[in-house]
Amino acid sequence: MKCCIKIYLKILLPLLFVFFFSCDAKAGVVRNYINKYHDLVKKLSIEYGIPVSVITAISIVESGAGQTKNGKLLNNHFGIVGKNNLLKTKGIKTMFKQYPNAEASFKDFCEMVSRKRYYAKLRGNKSSLLWINAMAKAGYSTQPEVWKKLILNAIKKYNLDDQNNISHSK
Repeated sequence: MKCCIKIYLKILLPLLFVFFFSCDAKAGVVRNYINKYHDLVKKLSIEYGIPVSVITAISIVESGAGQTKNGKLLNNHFGIVGKNNLLKTKGIKTMFKQYPNAEASFKDFCEMVSRKRYYAKLRGNKSSLLWINAMAKAGYSTQPEVWKKLILNAIKKYNLDDQNNISHSK
């Protein structure tokens, strides 16, 4: 299982980065994704004290702004490992968790983060850099430096730290 995760992180994450962040045409897909989930993310940010920028950037990178197989078939926007029924329903074997909807995926991510040691110290802190560094150090990714770079690039490219620039129009 660790081997699969390493392959996923070594190969797929950089490919997703290139695919979604190097082409301006894809910027519209990402911006639509940000707008679609903004209200949900803002609500969860208030509830859990995790910055909007962190939740949003991680979901963009982990799900290719909702365009990956996991995002579409499993409603999994964070690459969370767990049970699913894709083998039974579609003949697809995957180790990623299935959710009834995107909201459940976002909430599960926030709940998972809230159980980590760094959470109590960072809850309510608006610094995305502190959050991303703490998550990487705690082992959120098996490729922490690559993961950090992808997340921080997404935050910068889409101005996710500047809450006034995040549109929430539908």
